[in-house]
Amino acid sequence: MTAPPKSPARSRVLDAATRLFYADGVHAVGVDRIIAEAGVAKATFYHHFRTKDDLVAAYLADQCRRQQEAAAALAGGPPRAAVLAVYDYLAEAGAGPGYRGCPFINAAAEYPDPDHPVRRAVTDYRRWFRGLMRDLLTADGHPDAARTAEILLVLRDGLVVGNDLDDAAEQRKLTREAVERVLTPRAA
Repeated sequence: MTAPPKSPARSRVLDAATRLFYADGVHAVGVDRIIAEAGVAKATFYHHFRTKDDLVAAYLADQCRRQQEAAAALAGGPPRAAVLAVYDYLAEAGAGPGYRGCPFINAAAEYPDPDHPVRRAVTDYRRWFRGLMRDLLTADGHPDAARTAEILLVLRDGLVVGNDLDDAAEQRKLTREAVERVLTPRAA
């Protein structure tokens, strides 16, 4: 999929939507509120996004791109250290002020139809994350990289939800321990 051309108005709409969707939830935020926050005309909004769902999908694609950039910055060292660094990054983000959970899980809860474009954006993110873990595990010589990547995705989901529900510092410790255990293959 080709990214739409960048424009200041499109960026303002996406920035406003990002703030509002994350803080209040996707369905709770109307297009008129986004337009007002972004300071654009209704025609400008619809020039860049045919529908609100198109904007939600763009919001999630932007969130995925941001996480890809963060992961790339963390992946400079040994693969095992990179996996741990990704989880440390997620734990740290979840301990920050204003943390309201994972934007992908939040959006998935609001869009239950797996064929909806928003859910496909969530699926694309999860496919990317799973692939990142699998590639790092493969590079580390892990004997069951694909299955372990699936386990790491489940741990990621637990971390990003748990950070919003429980003590983030304790979640960080538990997740670090769980990831280290998962990264150490069991003897047959």
